[in-house]
Amino acid sequence: MKRRNFLLAAGAGPVLRARGENRRPNILWITCEDMSPHLGCYGDAYAISPNLDELAKRSLRYRVAWSNAPVCAPARTAIITGMYPPSTGSEHMRSFTKLPPSMRMFPCLLREAGYYCTNNVKEDYNLEHTGQVWDESSNRAHWRKRRPGQPFFSVFNFTVTHESQVRRRPHQLVHDPAKVRLPAYHPDTPEVRQDWAQYYDNITVMDALAGKVLRELQEDGLAEDTIVFFYSDHGAGMPRSKRWPYNSGLHVPLIIHVPERLRHLAPADYQPGGWTDRLVSFVDFAPTVLSLAGIRKPPYYQGHAFMGQFNEPEQPFLYGFRGRMDERYDMVRSVRDRHYIYIRNYMPHRVYGAHIAYMFEMPTTQKWHELYLAGKLNDAQKRFWESKPAEELYDLQADPDEVQNLAESKAHRAILERMRAAQLDLARKIKDVGYLAEAEIQTRSAGDAPYAMGHDPARYPADKVIAMADRATRKRRPPSRLLAQALQDEDSGVRMWAAIGLRISGPNAVLAHQPELERCLSDRSPAVQIAAAEALAKFAAPEAAQKAIDVLLDRANLHRHGFYVALQALNALEELRAKLQGRRAELAALPTQHESVHPRMRENIERARDHLVRSLLAER
Repeated sequence: MKRRNFLLAAGAGPVLRARGENRRPNILWITCEDMSPHLGCYGDAYAISPNLDELAKRSLRYRVAWSNAPVCAPARTAIITGMYPPSTGSEHMRSFTKLPPSMRMFPCLLREAGYYCTNNVKEDYNLEHTGQVWDESSNRAHWRKRRPGQPFFSVFNFTVTHESQVRRRPHQLVHDPAKVRLPAYHPDTPEVRQDWAQYYDNITVMDALAGKVLRELQEDGLAEDTIVFFYSDHGAGMPRSKRWPYNSGLHVPLIIHVPERLRHLAPADYQPGGWTDRLVSFVDFAPTVLSLAGIRKPPYYQGHAFMGQFNEPEQPFLYGFRGRMDERYDMVRSVRDRHYIYIRNYMPHRVYGAHIAYMFEMPTTQKWHELYLAGKLNDAQKRFWESKPAEELYDLQADPDEVQNLAESKAHRAILERMRAAQLDLARKIKDVGYLAEAEIQTRSAGDAPYAMGHDPARYPADKVIAMADRATRKRRPPSRLLAQALQDEDSGVRMWAAIGLRISGPNAVLAHQPELERCLSDRSPAVQIAAAEALAKFAAPEAAQKAIDVLLDRANLHRHGFYVALQALNALEELRAKLQGRRAELAALPTQHESVHPRMRENIERARDHLVRSLLAER
């Protein structure tokens, strides 16, 4: 089959040659980790970033570029697929699932078009590879290994800015911690200032590494034939930025350089040293790179090209999400435009700062939590350690730290409703399978891909499940009798959200419908059992509560019920510590390892169980 026909059969469209050139552009991505737009070229006077500042003088800077996830693995999954991870079942941190066989990661399409594709070095995707993604993916990968004259797509990722490097000690500070600007939600302590200053020190080191790659490009005589991207995989690695789909966790720098020879591929507003207000996010990167290479995006892509031969209209919103973060389950969706960010918390009964072992290695997290327990934080600072409102709305121009929630403001009602509608519209459009428990994503798509399951109404009635999740978790919920009626729905996703809605509604709702919830303890879906058991254990009388705890302890057994059910049960038990003192030995005996658990998730059960056991010991 000829190459052109092969690409058409693959759904990628024909390869077109750039006007005025007989060869396609090289594309270089210089990326780093865990960094917000804290660069001199973004107006941050505290930052020391001379190489990237120099690149920005001859490039275009994006004011509003978003990662779609505030943590690395799902963020990179969005990039490599051009699809929102909640539509592919890959939203959860370090999960692992697959795409339908017909869908491929975008470097596969570049390789088929003749590109030499290298990745140096991190992948971390939540999806299995589809075909050969890279010609080389290692710490030795480089464009210099390609055939003479072959166009390349090369990624160089620098990890020195990662969260783990912020807390690394000993460290000799370069930035003066007394001069750092602290966000309104962080307490002003030496530990917090040290972490922020060290974060900026690491940016300076990364900037030098980026400068080295740019010099290599120049030395090889390739600068005039190469389009360069610089960006970070999500926001700063500090707590309440990383892992949270606020603007602080999703806003990233994006600098794109298009040399004069390739200027016909640049966006219409490209000016060297200029700025653009166009809204772009990571799902847009794959279609954009294909567009630069003259390849039409496949029809299943959910992003939109923002430059190149197949440039598409700007979209009105950007979308973020939060699923499971290591051992902690949560579900958050966010939307932003140029002015506001809307956040929808589907588990408002869970606190923001639920214990995540990896996050608690950061000195800032430890001190912040210590001050909360001591009652020494102001309202903006203590909110992270408390339960969430169902909805949040922030004016990013007046309140860049996102601490003044406008969700109840009458003056902002129309804005809230518009952005709420946008969130639900996208969820329905992409068939967001994150509205199912992670265990159900796996069981409903057994032998198939979650994306295929999500687009099969017989397996996933998306509109019905999404509607129940929305109604059950809003501040103004339907009467509890309607939630109780939904416990009998034929779909377990609806039943689970109805049980969660009763739990959120509090003791009166749970006690009024205790018999219905007790019947759910023998539901055929473990997700429904766990949601009902948590509600009963939290609010029912002692005998019924202990029976519900019995159910949760059984479901938390990894060997009996598997990883996803066990972790969901442990998360429910975490909410019930006050009622578990007599059950500590049973908790401590729960198994934490099994050969069936994927290596990416192997530590999560142990971390969840051990933290719960330690907490009970501390509270004796």
